[in-house]
Amino acid sequence: MTATDRSVELITTAAQAAADKLAHDIIAYDVSDVLSITDAFLLASAPNDRQVKSIVDEIEERLNKELGTKPVRREGDRDARWILLDYVDIVVHVQHSEERVFYALERLWKDCPELDLPADAKATRGKAAEHAKVQDAEEDAELRGELR
Repeated sequence: MTATDRSVELITTAAQAAADKLAHDIIAYDVSDVLSITDAFLLASAPNDRQVKSIVDEIEERLNKELGTKPVRREGDRDARWILLDYVDIVVHVQHSEERVFYALERLWKDCPELDLPADAKATRGKAAEHAKVQDAEEDAELRGELR
């Protein structure tokens, strides 16, 4: 069994919305062969809680406006470290970058086929690592400045 056309349409729209809000490392998996509860997972991350929430809000708004669908469940809003949107056909996970590394959902689903995503979403691959390098360099420079 493979993800339905509807699921792919939802994933594509959600991935583009996440990319438009500057999400990092957007990837989607067809989990329909291993899970009976949903067809696909979309994973995305952001370097701070505010951006996690912004990405989730944009995904929810776009899916509602463009495809007329709302999530049946939304979890994780309080801390905004890992917000889950359950649309039954797909499940969207938007995580803070630290949670993304810690929980490593890609490792769990790596045997599932990846779904093709819009070019903007594909271009986000590796952005979390780039951001971490910049942050580390800025922190190092700040520390050197304080020590002098």
